[in-house]
Amino acid sequence: MNDHAHHDHAHAHTHEPLDYSGWIRAQRAGKDDYFRESPASPVPQAKRSSFGGLAYYPIEPALRFEGIALGPLPDGAEVTTQVQTSDGAVREGQRVGTFAFLVDGAEQQLIALRLTGTHGDALFVPFKDATNGPDTYGAGRYLDLEPLGDGTYDLDFNVAYAPFCAYSPSYSCPLPPRENWLTARITAGERNA
Repeated sequence: MNDHAHHDHAHAHTHEPLDYSGWIRAQRAGKDDYFRESPASPVPQAKRSSFGGLAYYPIEPALRFEGIALGPLPDGAEVTTQVQTSDGAVREGQRVGTFAFLVDGAEQQLIALRLTGTHGDALFVPFKDATNGPDTYGAGRYLDLEPLGDGTYDLDFNVAYAPFCAYSPSYSCPLPPRENWLTARITAGERNA
C-alpha cells in the first residue's frame, strides 16, 4: 500500500475557527475515530477495538509558523529528486522550494516536495528531528501544507504526523531525505505512546 496518497480524513483544512486549540483537538479526535473505525485504518483490524487513540505533544504555539513564503532551493539543489521509501522502493518527485524558520533561536530549513502521482496544491514536507526514536516515530514525520490565499503557507508542527508504516509494515512510506533532517527537537504533533 502507498502512504502519503491522501490523508484528508485527518488533515482536511477548512476555515479555521477562532479557537486554535479547539481546532487542533477536533482534528486529533477525528483522526482517532478514523484509526479506530475506518476500514482503511492503518491500525491492524485485530487491534482497532483496543485502540485508545494517538499520543501527542501538548499544543505548542511557538512551533506554529504562520504565513511563511516558500523560498528558493539551496544553491546546487536539483529540482528532480528520488525519495527512498520504507520498503526499499523509490518515489519520484520534485523539490519545489525551501521553508526557513527559527527553533529556539537557531535557523532551520525544510525542503518542500511534490511527489509524482499526487494531486492538488498541497506540499509534502517529510522531516526528521532530534526527537525521532525515543519520543517520535524513528523514521520521521510528515507535514502536508496547503497554500493560503496569498500563496504563503502555515508551517504548523502541531499537525505533524507519523506515516502509516508506523502502524503497519504493509505500507510504503517516503522517508525524509537527508536535507530534511533537523538538528532541533520538534516537540509538537504526534509522538510515541
